[in-house]
Amino acid sequence: MEVRYAQKEELPQVNQLRRQVHELHCQGRPDIFRDGFCDALQQHVYDIFEKENAGVIAALSEGAVQGFAIVEYIDRPMSAYNLPRRYCHVEEFGVDEAHRRQGVATALLEFIKEDALARGFEKIELDMWEFNQGALGFYESAGFTTFRRLMELPLTKGNS
Repeated sequence: MEVRYAQKEELPQVNQLRRQVHELHCQGRPDIFRDGFCDALQQHVYDIFEKENAGVIAALSEGAVQGFAIVEYIDRPMSAYNLPRRYCHVEEFGVDEAHRRQGVATALLEFIKEDALARGFEKIELDMWEFNQGALGFYESAGFTTFRRLMELPLTKGNS
């Protein structure tokens, strides 16, 4: 398996995997995610591909993309609330359903870690949806810990 930054001609394959991930999100939270993989979602990977502080990473075997990650390199200055922060943000991450539990995700994460360190970043951050317990298990086994939590309270007439 080869893990590297994707080439432009590989982005349609990346979008096929992004579609799988989007469908998982639509099933997990149909109250939040729009059904279908619209043109704007498809275009996003091309926009990221062109950005200087971001990238599309692909895990390939025999020329086929088996996994992907979309990353951004964030350099935030100090603000009234926060100290300056530099980190690699994993915006999207996915492995083809047919290739899960075969080391693809681990290889992607290792590439992201090495690349972030080479760029002078000392931290990787990501967010995920609570329903995706498979992803949670992988991230925790890779050493990620929760440092912030988003919560919700659906309102009904009985609890408002």
